[in-house]
Amino acid sequence: MSLGKNIQYLRKQKKITQEQLAEEMSVSRQTISKWEADEIVLELNKLVVLSDLFPCKLDALVRENLTDYDKIYSAITIKRVEGFRMARYVMVTPRPEDDVNRYMDDWAKMSGLLTVKPDAKKIGWDFPFVSSELQNRFGLRGYVAAYILPEGSETDYPGVEYADQAQADYAVITIYDPFAAAFERIPNAYKKVLEYLQANGFKERPRDDILSCFEYVYEKDGMTCMDVYVYVDSVSKTEAFTSFS
Repeated sequence: MSLGKNIQYLRKQKKITQEQLAEEMSVSRQTISKWEADEIVLELNKLVVLSDLFPCKLDALVRENLTDYDKIYSAITIKRVEGFRMARYVMVTPRPEDDVNRYMDDWAKMSGLLTVKPDAKKIGWDFPFVSSELQNRFGLRGYVAAYILPEGSETDYPGVEYADQAQADYAVITIYDPFAAAFERIPNAYKKVLEYLQANGFKERPRDDILSCFEYVYEKDGMTCMDVYVYVDSVSKTEAFTSFS
């Protein structure tokens, strides 16, 4: 671990120069250069200011190798997702992700969806409405899986809830090989996105017709990837993004 490399990594992630960081920290550019070269041991108050500026937890700044994040996470982008219709189902079990995905895969085959669109995309998200007693006493959690329906699809095959998603803007981050350490990499991806939104002045404003977040798992170049989508409101700059369907 190199504190200097962490500072340089975070500075470049924030897309600011040494001169700009020096101005923020009320020091000279030469001082920033020495920090990044590990030629100066930073005082605690400077470390605290840096952790607030980027933002980054103080412990991660000092103890972790943040440059490894490039191998695990993509840069965060803002994308526009066109509206779509979905078929969804929720399960509350000790292993809800596996159970509900298996259920929805069976439904997609029985309904004929995979005959019409073999590459139909499936998304998922945590179901938060599980009581503390069920979680703590029985180890139960909730998860929702949903297949995106092709435009104009008329299927009304039972066993799912049909719902419509409005066009929305999302902050998106890709996790590479997310299940290598799922309970670390996936929550940390959400944390990184929320820190990005806070640092860039985005506000949460939940809407009933828009998913607040969801996940999309796929294979790319022989590697499992997961895109994490977090809804953002009032985005000034967006990247065009076609519908899932």
